[in-house]
Amino acid sequence: MIHFWKAWENWVLSVGIIAGAVVAGLAAHLLVFLILSRLARKPGRVIEASLVHHGRGPARWVFPLVALLILIPLVPIAPFLRTAVQHILGLGVIAAVAWIILLLLEIFADVLAARYRMDVEDNLMARRVQTQVQMLRRIATVVIIIVTLAIMLLTIPNVRSIGTSLLASAGIAGLVIGMAMKSTLGNLIAGVQLALTQPFRMEDAVIVEGEWGWIEEITSTYVVVRIWDWTRMVLPLTYFIENPFQNWTRTTAQLIGQVHLFVDYTVSVDELRKELERIVRTTDKWRGEVCVLQVVETTEHSMQLRALADAKDAGTAWDLRCYVREKLIAFLQEKHPQGLPKTRAELNSFPAAGWNSRQEPTEAT
Repeated sequence: MIHFWKAWENWVLSVGIIAGAVVAGLAAHLLVFLILSRLARKPGRVIEASLVHHGRGPARWVFPLVALLILIPLVPIAPFLRTAVQHILGLGVIAAVAWIILLLLEIFADVLAARYRMDVEDNLMARRVQTQVQMLRRIATVVIIIVTLAIMLLTIPNVRSIGTSLLASAGIAGLVIGMAMKSTLGNLIAGVQLALTQPFRMEDAVIVEGEWGWIEEITSTYVVVRIWDWTRMVLPLTYFIENPFQNWTRTTAQLIGQVHLFVDYTVSVDELRKELERIVRTTDKWRGEVCVLQVVETTEHSMQLRALADAKDAGTAWDLRCYVREKLIAFLQEKHPQGLPKTRAELNSFPAAGWNSRQEPTEAT
């Protein structure tokens, strides 16, 4: 009876200590993130805001884990059970360390994003830095997760012995795994290559598969292109290594928009050139450096004009092109309607059977 009572007291004490550790950890979590949330509301507190955004959820597990590690020696349980609990907590510590490293990567990325902002006019450097950080962070995340899982498995004796026995066949296993993960490994390698060479960056204006859009998201395996009509095209990273594509903002966000018109030979090019200058000066979409009108082609029916005007970015260049095209057409319609393309033909008179030039047509007999 005394032995039963003693065992019951030990179980109650163990449950009480574990429950108290969990409650203490959650209370510490609540207090810490309450302070961080108040600090994050102040302007310029990027680190605190990033900690609250990325760390609030996972930290609910880390704080009780730390409290259990501190109080587990006080729990009166059997040695074999204590060993199992300590091993489980050790696995939790390994996972927590990996999470802290990932959290530091997220904070580092947020700090750079706050320093190199992309919502400014001249954002070339910001797009370059954020593209590199985002791609390398995703690759580092995959590597950290794989390494963490490997370390956790190596702490299990049975798994470690299995891994040792398979070490002799590592060459064949590596070949099989490489063939099975060819696409995934190819995308990871392509991600490293794209991060270093940067043929494109975030919010670059590109043309892929005949569609015009912007680079919206870059992950460790694929790229999301936001098409002009707001649809999304998802392409693997290897696509940009193996296929040609156009990047309109590779070195600068500024672009020259072009408008083509077909007009009659009677149109005065000088007058139309002056009208183009007047049109671009009436809009804030024009950057103010390029304004050119040239005859680029002639046919037997009309001549082709090309109007050039510069803008600060791809989206503004598209709007400027549409604006210039509409205004030039309106000018031709109002001032020179005869200047629109026309087809010329010359009709020669010839005698017709049954026709009298001085009388009405006669009926054939």
